[in-house]
Order: sequence, then structure tokens, then C-alpha cells
Amino acid sequence: MTISVVRTPDEMERLRGDSWGLVPTMGALHAGHLTLISRAAAENDAAVVSIFVNPTQFGNANDLSRYPRNLDQDVDMAEAAGASIIYAPEAQTVYPPGFSTWVDPGALAERWEGRSRPGHFRGVATVVTILLNTVQPRRSYFGEKDFQQLEVIRRMHRDLHLPGQVIASPTVRDMDGLALSSRNARLSPAGRATAQRIPRALAAMIESAQAGIAATEDLISVGKQMLDHPEIHLDYLAIVDSGTLEPIMLISDSCRIILAVEIDGVRLIDNAAIALPTDPCAGRAA
Repeated sequence: MTISVVRTPDEMERLRGDSWGLVPTMGALHAGHLTLISRAAAENDAAVVSIFVNPTQFGNANDLSRYPRNLDQDVDMAEAAGASIIYAPEAQTVYPPGFSTWVDPGALAERWEGRSRPGHFRGVATVVTILLNTVQPRRSYFGEKDFQQLEVIRRMHRDLHLPGQVIASPTVRDMDGLALSSRNARLSPAGRATAQRIPRALAAMIESAQAGIAATEDLISVGKQMLDHPEIHLDYLAIVDSGTLEPIMLISDSCRIILAVEIDGVRLIDNAAIALPTDPCAGRAA
């Protein structure tokens, strides 16, 4: 079966099936996306992959212009992973002339990435709402690497009674431990080597927690030592409640390390679950 490339909501409606899985992407597909696509294909009658570089979530015009775009390559990769349908609308299709309605994701989006990237989550929440209403999937799949984004989408999905079910999938990492991201391609070889300090910092914090350190301030100090490098510009490193994303003072059975750094002018984010020492799942990176 040849993969279908769909450009408009009307075309999508004519094709719509009862059990679709949606993987929303901005293209530049990598192994993390392909894992989501394969899972969507296995758990649904058809896997739909949206490929849309969403202009409203970019605060920096240079970042938008530099974002990699290769639709033909992305289509081939998605098809090989099991996708049946590609939804690749133009910007004017998603945001037609006169568009003026936005989804405000509230307080959950105001800290961390929301503070550093004003308007980012409004753009994400709005485009995800549009995609879910256009595709009407039974399940939609998101990676845990963008953990704050995942939580914003979960809350929005619940509050607005959007269609289907949100499925989270663990972060996919390269052999050096770095979380897969389209941004990694913009790192120099030296920057890539420096970026390996990120997963090492997460691992050191988890190991310290498993050794009995419960105070998040002490664990954060461990992480900052690992990230202390002249080419790493730390935006934030925090341990937060997984549901509210509020900082906590002592680790609990529901908390998360989150961080953002800049290396070579490239913003990199990562996170890891952190659990009490008695939890047999403790120590697993996101």
C-alpha cells in the first residue's frame, strides 16, 4: 500500500477511519519519532503522522527559518516505520486568514520553557488542538523528552475533552546517552561531546538519590557540578512534581528532574524520572 500524503482537513475527513493513531511532528524525523510511529501502527488500524513546522511556537524567527525541512525524506522514513497517512498542511491551511483564536494552557506552561520561550506553549497547545480535531485519532503519541510539553498537552486534552487518548512514550537516546532531537544535528563535534554531560548529570543525580540523598537542593548541586563547563550555559535545572511541575524540597515517588542548557547556541532540554530508593524502577532515565 502506497502511503497517502494529505494536505487539507477535507481530504483527511474523506479518509478518516475508526481507529487511527496520530504522531504529531514537525518533520526532521529521527529514531525517536520512528519509535512512536511504529507503536502507533502496531496499536491502531492506521498510523497518521502530521508533519508541520508550526510557526506559532517559535519565538525566534531565525530558529524557524533554520528548522530542517525535507518532506520527501520524512515521508519515506515514516512509511518504513509503518505510517499509512501523512498529514502535511500548509501554514495558511492551519492558520487561515483572519485566524484569531488561541488555546491558553495556563499556569502549567508559565515556568521553565514557558518563561524562557514566551508564547511557545500557546502555539503548541493551539496547533495540537487543531490537529486532534482534524485527525480525530483514537490515540495520539508524544515522547517524554519534552516533558513539560507532554504535561501541558495532557492537561489541555483533559480540560477541553479533546478526542482520543494521549499516550506517552519514553525518551529515545543515542548510544552516548544524549536524548534524540532534531536540534542535535546543529551541534559541532566538540559541542556534541560536551552535550554528553547532560545524561551524565541526570545519571549522577539519580545515583545520588538511590544512595539516600533526599534533599533536592543537594541533588541539584550534584547535577550542576556535572554541567559546570565553559561551553554549557545552564538555563534551569530543577526537581519538580511530575503533575504540577512545581519545585519540591524532598524527592517523592512522583518527581522529575528537568533541565535546559545551551551549547553551540543550540537549546537542549532533557529530563529523567527520579524515585525513592525503595522503588525498583529508580534510576531509569526518561
